Amino acid sequence: MSEQAPEKVLVVRRSLFDEIGSFHGLNAEIQRYLPVFLEPGNHFFVPRAEAEEDPSLKQLIPYVVVTAGEKLLHYRRGSGSGEARLLKKGSVGIGGHINDGDGLGKAFDAAAYQRALMRELQEELVIESCFIERPLALLNDDTNPVGAVHLGIVHQCHLAEPNVNSNEEAIAELGFLTLEELASRHDQLESWSQLVIGGWNDLRRIA
Repeated sequence: MSEQAPEKVLVVRRSLFDEIGSFHGLNAEIQRYLPVFLEPGNHFFVPRAEAEEDPSLKQLIPYVVVTAGEKLLHYRRGSGSGEARLLKKGSVGIGGHINDGDGLGKAFDAAAYQRALMRELQEELVIESCFIERPLALLNDDTNPVGAVHLGIVHQCHLAEPNVNSNEEAIAELGFLTLEELASRHDQLESWSQLVIGGWNDLRRIA
């Protein structure tokens, strides 16, 4: 039996991020960054195990906030989570790594990025509602080992009806909460979700 090939994930060089303008927290200037990241030659795929230990690389992670009315979808990262360092943390972000299979051959562009985004949503959630998806901001947090090797692209998926269920063990205790309820759980949230909740009202005004 042949061994399974290691998972490869999409990365950009930290030096490119610094060149464009690195930051901490949220940055709504997506068009300043993402098109550059997706230009040929500015991104590539490496084994995930290698990327997780190399702060000279940034893994691009779609981070989708699902909303219905004024509430945000919250879950706890369960035992099937691919990131053990975030196990049992609360989160408002659905998404994950972009893999080499998301492109067509060697091509990886904006269309491939969108396919990867939708693949992650479909893998993690069963959505039985019409929805509108839109990008909101980039997210960076170098204050911990997980954030140091990842760069989030925050999207909103706004549902017409709050009809959604978990499709993975990693998505546990799923439910919609108000911003105030989420703020009260600040210490139980992963750092990216803390940043999103703290800046949510500003993001909605800008977008």
